[in-house]
Amino acid sequence: MALRSAQGDGHTSSRWDGGAGKTDFDAKRKKKVAEIHQALNSDPTDVAALRRLAISEGGLLTDEIRRKVWPKLLNVNSSEPPPVPGMPEEQREGLQEELIDIILLVLERNPQLHYYQGYHDIVVTFLLVVGKRLATSLVEKLSTHHVRDFMDPTMDNTKHILNYLMPIIDQVNPELHDFMQSAEVGTIFALSWLITWFGHVLSDFRHVVRLYDFFLACHPLMPIYFAAVIVLYREQEVLDCDCDMASVHHLLSQIPQDLPYETLISRAGDLFVQFPPSELARKAAAHQQAEKTAASTFKDFELVSAQQRPDMVLRQRFRGLLRPEDRTKDVLTKPRTNRFVKLAVMGLTVALGAAALAVVKSALEWAPKFQLQLFP
Repeated sequence: MALRSAQGDGHTSSRWDGGAGKTDFDAKRKKKVAEIHQALNSDPTDVAALRRLAISEGGLLTDEIRRKVWPKLLNVNSSEPPPVPGMPEEQREGLQEELIDIILLVLERNPQLHYYQGYHDIVVTFLLVVGKRLATSLVEKLSTHHVRDFMDPTMDNTKHILNYLMPIIDQVNPELHDFMQSAEVGTIFALSWLITWFGHVLSDFRHVVRLYDFFLACHPLMPIYFAAVIVLYREQEVLDCDCDMASVHHLLSQIPQDLPYETLISRAGDLFVQFPPSELARKAAAHQQAEKTAASTFKDFELVSAQQRPDMVLRQRFRGLLRPEDRTKDVLTKPRTNRFVKLAVMGLTVALGAAALAVVKSALEWAPKFQLQLFP
């Protein structure tokens, strides 16, 4: 399968590609671009405004803007790299080399991190949008904060984060929750969604980068809230299934490609405010374990000020939607930067991820013979 072009400036969310009419669309787009540049040019940079704009409809609109804003959302200081070139077929091998270099460099600098199956789907998204130099810095910050729990030597914290899924569903739709419990479907169907930020399961790269805008502007547990709203959106399909593990798992593991992303993003943000992680942890009787996850310490993530906290941005947005009367109520443990390790990782990344590059016909084809223990 041929690689699609990675010219970033065309990566816009679907609802901003159509909608009410060209005049209205252009006016909304120009207004948002102006607001983004105003926030970027403020002294200091208005990170709170950038978070709000990344979350709101359409996200950050283009990859040119993402190259400027994503570093601000991750509090990474870096000069702007050159634009990302296109990717004809002959450049695929070079892209693989760059992907491998980024992964190995991050792991070498942070020996406490462990490679996991799906990590490259996240890395390649940053590589395609911002280029190798800036991607390395952004991925390193992301790996030590948002996705830190996935990079432990065991999957204990990853499994714990997945355990938030059913309590969210139970809060919104007890009938659906009980049906899934009766089917004993568990949460493994959402594993690849969570650990790749949906980069492995969405075929349209515009949707992937739109979700990255959202997740980068939010708490690191937001992907599990987004997973929950996908399941809730598919309520009738699930309830129409036979109530057994095989049927429900098969349905949910096949994620639709025509989801109403903007609606689901808005809903996920609202649910995060209504049912914050601390409340869900108590309801799941998992508070003690939650204290051990890196996500539980997100309040310590380096942000410019308390007002720029992503949960604060979401909470303010949510309150603005309420009526006044309602407001009161072994993995690469020590990576070896030799050619063998590079070939080993390349063996694992021949596909480079279904969503990011659309190179392969199916899911990743892993190569266990390369002495990489992907799931301890």
